[in-house]
Amino acid sequence: MTGFDRTQTPKTRPMPPHRTAMVASLDIGTSKIACMIARLKPCPPKDALRGRSHAIELVGYSQIQSRGVKAGAVVDMVECEKAIRHAVALAERMAKVRVESVLLSVSAGRLQGQLIEAAADIKGGAVNSDDVSRVTSTGMHHATAPGRAVLHALPVGYTLDGVKGIRDPKGMVARQFGVDMNVVTSDATVAKNIMLAVERCHLNVEAMAASPYVAGLSVLTDDEADLGAALIEMGAGTTTMAVYSGGRFVHASGFALGGHHITMDLARGLSACIADAERIKTLYGTVLTGGSDARELMTIPAAGDNERDTPQLISRATIANIIRHRAEEIFEMVRDRLADSPFAAEPRARVVLSGGASQLTGIPELATRILGRPVRVGRPLGFGRLPTEAKSASFAVPTGLLVYPQYAHLEHIEPRHARPVRSADHAGYFGKVGRWLREGF
Repeated sequence: MTGFDRTQTPKTRPMPPHRTAMVASLDIGTSKIACMIARLKPCPPKDALRGRSHAIELVGYSQIQSRGVKAGAVVDMVECEKAIRHAVALAERMAKVRVESVLLSVSAGRLQGQLIEAAADIKGGAVNSDDVSRVTSTGMHHATAPGRAVLHALPVGYTLDGVKGIRDPKGMVARQFGVDMNVVTSDATVAKNIMLAVERCHLNVEAMAASPYVAGLSVLTDDEADLGAALIEMGAGTTTMAVYSGGRFVHASGFALGGHHITMDLARGLSACIADAERIKTLYGTVLTGGSDARELMTIPAAGDNERDTPQLISRATIANIIRHRAEEIFEMVRDRLADSPFAAEPRARVVLSGGASQLTGIPELATRILGRPVRVGRPLGFGRLPTEAKSASFAVPTGLLVYPQYAHLEHIEPRHARPVRSADHAGYFGKVGRWLREGF
């Protein structure tokens, strides 16, 4: 049995093009847990966005306050499990179906993408599927450091005898065959604990995917993916990013700073309780200050328990300055990470923001100034009958998870994670999950 430096998280099978399927997504964040249940129906290419074979019809969803999660990682298994059960039960009630398996997002564990090259000699002359799998597997293992789990192993392009840019090498003749691939990893312990929390709710983890990658599948237009784009997913506890180039996902990165840190700055700066600071951020959160903001005063309750404490008068400008300082820090960290990624070589590439923290007033303008690129806030594209609250940037990840099975065929899957045939008691599944969890513990 290999150690968990050779671990690939569970992967879903590719969507059969002519079959309808029910899928459920689960986005376990620092501030909220969202569960969405949808029917994926085959549709003609002319009616679908590029890369999608199915129309997505939402039948149930929920969004509740998260518990037991900090910076995207599980810190209290019991509390997290209770919250997951509650979120899934609410979505099940609306959809009138029972969820057996979920697609799960990962935003924690220092997400990191690495572009690597692997090559091998071809003995038989023509490249076949086994050659592709063998070389890709070698590359994936080479890129996986001890204590890391592979979320995605995505071939970006192939090489035949040094000639780059080959899209599909199968059947072509060469002496040497190579693959360029994006290997995205997370801390294995973080990935395993989030999966364990879901498994304890008697749910099958169909697949795990990096949050910024699936957010990109939901909100990026075809042109953005082709010309180059960076998707910045601004969560409460983490900020993660996915870089797209030539229509492919080529890089990922992330750090543990997000919207919750803005709330904590407000609570400290205004001497307010955390709940009041969150409400102030949601209602009045802006990074822009105008002339009248310094004169416009707001009443804020004191943080203590004593009802006789006098409420404070705070100017709108004070609030905006506190928010702006932290937002500037986040975008400066984003800028530094993008400078070290393939994004730096894409002069026409733009930045698309998603996640709850991207919805603060003035954030796109601030990001444009710091990143020196055109910036917009992304919203889910190509979904039928989304309720109003699910059309926002904060639902990019759970909606993107519903798109993800249609892109599963692009990924390399290690043979030992081939999906077992489902038995009535799911013994095959629990054997698979148990094996994955046991490897590192």
